[in-house]
Amino acid sequence: MALIIDGKKISDTIKQEIKEKTQELINSRGIRPGLAVLLVGEDAASQIYVRSKAKACEDLGFHSLVERMPASASEEEVLALVNRWNNDPSIHGILVQLPLPKQINEVKVLLAISPRKDVDGFHPENLGRLMIGMPGFVSCTPAGIVELLVRSNIELKGKHVVVVGRSNIVGKPVANLLYQKNPRANAIVTICHTAAKDLSYYTKQADILIAAVGVPEVIKSEDVKENVTVIDVGINRIEDPNHPKGSRVVGDVDYHAVFEKAHAITPVPGGVGPMTIAMLMNNTYISAEGSIFNV
Repeated sequence: MALIIDGKKISDTIKQEIKEKTQELINSRGIRPGLAVLLVGEDAASQIYVRSKAKACEDLGFHSLVERMPASASEEEVLALVNRWNNDPSIHGILVQLPLPKQINEVKVLLAISPRKDVDGFHPENLGRLMIGMPGFVSCTPAGIVELLVRSNIELKGKHVVVVGRSNIVGKPVANLLYQKNPRANAIVTICHTAAKDLSYYTKQADILIAAVGVPEVIKSEDVKENVTVIDVGINRIEDPNHPKGSRVVGDVDYHAVFEKAHAITPVPGGVGPMTIAMLMNNTYISAEGSIFNV
């Protein structure tokens, strides 16, 4: 029977570790980690995410600041706020919730965030540091994936990891993380996507399969080999007349079918999702602690 990799349980453990370190940081140096979040507009999903981040900050003893702007806000207003937070010593992490309204250039805003407060790990400086193996902030979902694997005692050294998806948020950074020469990685990594003529040719070679393509249940049982470890990043809502809500959330992997062949697998929901906020909190703590950019 496959090991179910419980992201909720692992994330709770990580957050407890951060909470203890935070109290020590406050007691020893008088530094309370601070996270500032900007929400522009009324996107329902974004509002849920922002509330969950604020709640996590409260639980861990962080200072949390949430700024809301109307959907009509200008790019100049957003950039001015980011600049103010860049220069505020009580703020250690800055997060601008995406998507932004069409009149605001998302890339311009992300570039305006100081790399030293870029706890989302999206700034080119942090992505560049990741690529060459220097300390920096790692995107939260890829960092969470590595924690899931390491804390579930999944061997990475020399294993063939196949990443399906090439986004800047998941696919590219997680591939870069996993081929690094260190004890928490050192894997052989293939990155592919749905433009492949035969995607299953690659996925069937995976010792560890990371699915981050955004297509509901695109990975079937016949697309994986026996004893594969599966990390399913996808969160897709599909119609289901038999469900009380008329729909349900599924991943990029046909969970029940692949479960029968897998050595270990993450559920959706409850797998990768909880790890993202845990790693955001971890990055904010690291920023407050202050040593990451000494190299």
